[in-house]
Amino acid sequence: MGLSETDVAKQIQHMIAFIQQEAAEKVEEIEAKAEEEFNIEKSRLVSQQRIKIIEYYDKKEKQIELQRKIQHSNLANASRLSILKARDDYVQALKEQARKQLTILTQNRVKYIYILVNLITEGIFVLMENDITIRCRQDDYGLVQRLIPDAIQRYKQEFKQNDIKITVDDKNFLADDLAGGIELYAMDGKIKVSNTIEARLAMIFHHMLPDIRRDLFGINQHRISNY
Repeated sequence: MGLSETDVAKQIQHMIAFIQQEAAEKVEEIEAKAEEEFNIEKSRLVSQQRIKIIEYYDKKEKQIELQRKIQHSNLANASRLSILKARDDYVQALKEQARKQLTILTQNRVKYIYILVNLITEGIFVLMENDITIRCRQDDYGLVQRLIPDAIQRYKQEFKQNDIKITVDDKNFLADDLAGGIELYAMDGKIKVSNTIEARLAMIFHHMLPDIRRDLFGINQHRISNY
C-alpha cells in the first residue's frame, strides 16, 4: 500500500524541518567559531598594541633618563669649567700683580742694574757663542752697553775664553711697555734666549704653578685618584 499524499507531505515537511534544524546548527556553529576567532584576533591585537604602548613608553622613559643624565653631566661640566676659569683668572691676576711689582722694582735703578747684569750674564752663559746680539728697551740702551763689559768679564772668568763679541741692537728695540730685561740672539738670529722680566716671570710661574694651585685651592683629589 503506497503512501498517501498526506504522509508524503508529512515526510517532506519533516525532512525540511530537519534540514532547517541542521542549517541553523551549522549557522550557530559558524557564528560561534567566527566569534571565537574574532575574540582571539581581538585579544592578539589588544596584546600587540599593549606591548607596543609599553615599548613606546619604555623608550620614552629611557630617552628622558638619558637626557637627564646628559643635562646633569653638562651642568656638572659647566660648573667645573666655571670653577677652573675662576681659579685660572685668580692665578693670572696674581701673575699680573707680580709683574706690576717687578715693574716697580725695575724703577729702582740700583736694583734694576743688579737684575739686568745678571740677566745679560746668564744669557751669555746659556748661548755660549762668540758673536751675540742683544735687544733691549730703548730706555735701557745706554745702561745695557755699560753693563756688557762686566758680563763679558764674568763669562771669561768662568769659561776661560777671550774671544766674544756682543753687540747691542740700536735699530730693533723691545716694546716700551715691557717691565725690562733683554733678548739675546746668536747665529744670525737662529738662536734666541728671552731674558725679559716677563719671560722670566712666566718661566718661574710655570714651574711654581702646581705649588701655587695647591696652596691656593688645596690638593686635587681627582688627579690623586687617577694614580
